[in-house]
Amino acid sequence: MQIGARRHSRARFEEFVLDMRTGELCHDSGKVIRLPEQPFQILAMLLERPGGVVSREEIRKRLWPNDTIVEFEHSISAAMNRLRQALGDNAGDPTYIETLARRGYRWMRSVEWIDNGDRPAAVEALASPSASKQ
Repeated sequence: MQIGARRHSRARFEEFVLDMRTGELCHDSGKVIRLPEQPFQILAMLLERPGGVVSREEIRKRLWPNDTIVEFEHSISAAMNRLRQALGDNAGDPTYIETLARRGYRWMRSVEWIDNGDRPAAVEALASPSASKQ
């Protein structure tokens, strides 16, 4: 289920707000980053399940539905690199996205879902050894 994308228009985490309608990632400093579609979709998937594992197969199905033939392994890695760059994250010492070898990715921070006029709904990342870096 796509909790954030269907019910809320924005997701707040750390010093960022992601606008689910426009795909814009806004930093508290005022900088706005317009995410390309694939990195945006991956970020949305991760934010919808903080602390949960999002497999590369789930990403492939969301980015290329209907069994589209594409070299998705490289494409997922490239999209993930663009996403990490936008977040200022590093795969070797991650702040936001943990890579789980041969399994997928995990969002490491708390997420607060916001809708215009709605009260924020906080979703905590599950406690994991790497999530303790907060």
